[in-house]
Amino acid sequence: MITIVQRFEKIQSKITSLKPKKSVNIIAVSKTFTLDHIKPLIDHGHSHFGENKVQEALTKWTDQRKVNQNLKLHMIGKLQSNKAKDAVNLFDYIHSLDNQKLADTLAKHQNNLNKRLKYFIQVNIANEMQKSGIPVGELDAFYNYCVNEINLKIIGLMVIPPADQEADKYFKSLNILNKSLALENLSMGMSADYLEAIKNESTFVRIGSSIFGSRS
Repeated sequence: MITIVQRFEKIQSKITSLKPKKSVNIIAVSKTFTLDHIKPLIDHGHSHFGENKVQEALTKWTDQRKVNQNLKLHMIGKLQSNKAKDAVNLFDYIHSLDNQKLADTLAKHQNNLNKRLKYFIQVNIANEMQKSGIPVGELDAFYNYCVNEINLKIIGLMVIPPADQEADKYFKSLNILNKSLALENLSMGMSADYLEAIKNESTFVRIGSSIFGSRS
């Protein structure tokens, strides 16, 4: 039976074979999995893990962070403003910055807590009514507000392409938008499409089931 570490190393090998232009960080999406299930990958030396619910992440990672200073935790799910303080306390990266109220709340809490997180702006690149994200037409203004008015460290853009369409064209579009803002990082690509994302210069890929197995 293939182990979690073997699955992870297989993904690493596939990424290396692409000879990406930039270094690629694998975010092991550990949401819903217990710490015992994840532990072999931590013990292997991997440091980047992703969660989509603040409360679950607090329960799972608070004690672990005290004994492992190398961990880098990524909030990859929808973040409500009322959870922003806890998110700032726990996470290093937030990939789902998608509205001004949330931006203002995060800025306030990180100033109060004397922390400086790294942020990705989530872009609703296909203008899907049911999906969060900043519309493309509002991206420049939102980016400038976050950087110049409230001093958030924006390191790149994030996208989740429509599930029923080819992801490649959306990855290409986000890469163009990212370069127009002179940003260095891109958060795009999951288990099903991370190789396409990397071909379009993604630097953070979010991979869960291909590492940890299917969720119950």
